[in-house]
Amino acid sequence: MSTTAVRPMNDEEVFSEMNKMVAFIKQEAMEKAREIKVKADEEFNIEKAKLVRQESINVEEQFQRKVKQAQVKQRILASTLINKSRLKVLQERHELLESVFSEARKELEKVPNDKEKYKKLLINLCVQAFVQLEDATVNVRGRKADIALLKECVPKAVKAYKEKSGKSVDATIVEQSPLADDVLGGVRVSALNDRVSVDNTLMTRLELSSDRMLPQLRDVLFGQSPNRKFFN
Repeated sequence: MSTTAVRPMNDEEVFSEMNKMVAFIKQEAMEKAREIKVKADEEFNIEKAKLVRQESINVEEQFQRKVKQAQVKQRILASTLINKSRLKVLQERHELLESVFSEARKELEKVPNDKEKYKKLLINLCVQAFVQLEDATVNVRGRKADIALLKECVPKAVKAYKEKSGKSVDATIVEQSPLADDVLGGVRVSALNDRVSVDNTLMTRLELSSDRMLPQLRDVLFGQSPNRKFFN
């Protein structure tokens, strides 16, 4: 059996093999570097997409918050302007109604100037109070300026009440404590030691009429409210 002897490599062969090994290692390193770069680029793009998406969400949320805040401010401003407008309208309506009642008061102040008509009115106001009180003894009060007229009118009112109801009434004119001038006229009749009274002064009648007529007066001046459900 023959044996083949292995020849040792010379310098050129050693150098050539070393170059091959270096080239292989270099190729492997470059491929590994490309893989690392590709993976790094993918991770970077994924992370960048996440950051962009999150930032977009944040921007959208901020935008929606600002839109809502702007809408709230707009509603508050609109509500404030509407309320101010309503208050202004209500104030103007109130002033107009007050002017109407003020004119009515001025007209009432003239009523006592016509003595004959005022006498008839005093008689009617007394009779009405007698009917409401239905008491046999009453006190009658009026303005100091009307005392003389009351002395003339009260007996006639007593007679008219007798004819109307068939009942008698003893009516005393109280001169010591007359009514204030700002009642404009009329009478205040009381019974049971002044514990019960009927206020038939012109000012009180105006106030009562004003309260009753206020809804109708509003309708005449401003029209019927669309929110009003019931009409008398």
